[in-house]
Amino acid sequence: MCISKRSCPVPYDQQPLNEYVSLKQSCFFAWSLSTINNYVSTICSIFLTLFLLLIPLIYSLLSVQKNIINLLSLDIYLTTLMFICIFVRLYLGWSYIIKRLVSATVFYEESGWYDGQIWVKNVESLMKDRLIGLYHINPFIKRIQYSLAISVFLFLIESLLYYLL
Repeated sequence: MCISKRSCPVPYDQQPLNEYVSLKQSCFFAWSLSTINNYVSTICSIFLTLFLLLIPLIYSLLSVQKNIINLLSLDIYLTTLMFICIFVRLYLGWSYIIKRLVSATVFYEESGWYDGQIWVKNVESLMKDRLIGLYHINPFIKRIQYSLAISVFLFLIESLLYYLL
């Protein structure tokens, strides 16, 4: 997937296509590209894991009131807050990659932060990058946006219910 050095002066790790491949292979971002069934099952397993891990912490924080309803509602509330953080991180990572893939120019650093350059993509690499960005990444970004919107909606409902208890 690497572009030859003659046609692309961008270092290997900063080429948008190689950034996409490395993000796709990372453990944190890879599960967001799976099928919808695997995506939902991963979300459920992460939710269950966070839910169970937070119970002892919340139990120790609720020193005055040891009410089980308050404990569970606060646990769900904090777990949803962590999901919002997870989905925001997923969205920021993938939106950065799609921005670099779809853009006609690529900013890169040759040896450090002080000597940045801009490379104008040739037609072939621009078409390939835009096809990957629009057809491979964009549907998953929309899925992450929907998941984030649902998480924020649930967080607002949970915060309302928690304060009513």
